[in-house]
Amino acid sequence: MTDTFTTNEDLERTDPAYMERMLHFKNVEVAQDSDTKLDDETRYLAILATLLGCQGVDEFHVELERALDAGVTPVQVKEVVYQATDYLGIGRVRPFLTVVNTVLTERGVELPLPDQTTTTMEDRLERGAALQAEFFGEQMRESWKKGTINRWLADNCFGDYYTRTGLTNQQREMITFCYLSAQGGCEPQLTAHARGNMNIGNSADFLRKVVAQCLPYIGYPRSLNAMTAIANAEN
Repeated sequence: MTDTFTTNEDLERTDPAYMERMLHFKNVEVAQDSDTKLDDETRYLAILATLLGCQGVDEFHVELERALDAGVTPVQVKEVVYQATDYLGIGRVRPFLTVVNTVLTERGVELPLPDQTTTTMEDRLERGAALQAEFFGEQMRESWKKGTINRWLADNCFGDYYTRTGLTNQQREMITFCYLSAQGGCEPQLTAHARGNMNIGNSADFLRKVVAQCLPYIGYPRSLNAMTAIANAEN
C-alpha cells in the first residue's frame, strides 16, 4: 500500500454524503441490476481491466481486494495486468503491477506465481497468427507479413499474451474490449474487438452487460461510445 492510497473508509469520513450515493450506485444499483448482472468472476475481471484502461489505480486497489475476496485468483489478476501491456503500454501498466504485487504479498501469496507461458521464441509468431485468424477471420493468418507492427501484433500481442494459460480466450478478448473502452480514442479498435468477441462466443448482449457493469468506473460518455461500438460490430 502506498502512502497516498485513500481507502473507502477514509472517504466515508471526509465525504460521507458523496460516498453514500456513489457506493450505493456502483455496489447496489449497478452490481445487482437484474438485467445486466454478471457472475462475480466475470464482473471483477471486467472491472479490473476497465480500471487499467482508465488509469484508475486507487480504485483498482479497492476492487482488487474485493475481487480476491470474491474468488478471482492471483493468476487471473496477474494475467489481466500482463495483457494490458500491449493495449496501454508498460508506462501505464507498471503502477498496477506494483499494486498487485503489494496486495498479494500482504495476503501471503508467494511470488512469482507459476508461469503461464505456452509458446517459445520459435513458435510465438505462428501461434499468435493462428489466434488472430480464430478471432478475426482467416485473412488475419498472413497479416503479419504486411509490416513490422503487424508482425509484432502477431508474435508479441497474440503470441506472447493470448496464448498464455490462466484465462480463457473469451475472457481475454472481453478484457481487451474493456481496456479499449475505458481508455477512449480507440473506437475503430473497439469496434473490431467487439466483433472479435462475438466471433468467439461473447455475444453482443453479454458485452452490453459488461459495459453496464463497468459504467461507474469510466462514466457515461465512454460507456455510450462502447455501446455504439457494439452496435456497429453487429452490422
